[in-house]
Amino acid sequence: MDKVALITGVGPGTGSAIARRFHEGGYRVAALARDAERLERFTASLPGSVPIVCDVADHAQLIRAHGQIKSTLGPVDVVVHNAVRGTRGDVLQIDAADLERNFRINVTSLLHLTQLVAPDMISRGAGAIMVTGNTAARRGKSFFAGFAPTKAAQRVLAESMARRLGPDGIHVAYFIIDAVIDVPWTRAAFPDKPDAYFAKPSAIADSIWHVTHQDRSAWSFEVDLRPFGEVW
Repeated sequence: MDKVALITGVGPGTGSAIARRFHEGGYRVAALARDAERLERFTASLPGSVPIVCDVADHAQLIRAHGQIKSTLGPVDVVVHNAVRGTRGDVLQIDAADLERNFRINVTSLLHLTQLVAPDMISRGAGAIMVTGNTAARRGKSFFAGFAPTKAAQRVLAESMARRLGPDGIHVAYFIIDAVIDVPWTRAAFPDKPDAYFAKPSAIADSIWHVTHQDRSAWSFEVDLRPFGEVW
């Protein structure tokens, strides 16, 4: 029986590339996003995948989504939590409600997802939970006051998960993506930048695939991904 991958945040960039990579690797993919029309179009190109309209900030929607996945595809083998929300602005500008919603999408939904999928993974003694982050998880730049605190919390939650679940055979990893990702709107925003400035979504997806399938005698937890020319 094919394994099942649950991918959140399946938009036109990294999320779609991750879903496509796992489909190519033989997984049945449950693709979660809020845009029903776009999700239907995308999953039509991945036979056997299931599009699930879900706002991960809503716990009840996550519960329903997980139930649908189990009933149609079976227990989840891999989660890639790619859903993200950010707000630009410094501490004097941001709205507290924005910070709280960012936290629900970036952090609380990861906790809820883990509590939903981990029992089946523990019973099998195997599973993987991969989390996409970025450099905001390590530093609080002034204009990311509504975003960086949530990514830092996400990274620390993932570390707590890795320590608790690793002995049960569940591999948890966190990806620090230090890059501008190559999608149409970033190309438009940085029209003078060379190709080497951007990280390809497919290359990010390949790295996540590789870490997901590492031998358990040599697991990674925190993985940095950046273009070769990035200054860091």
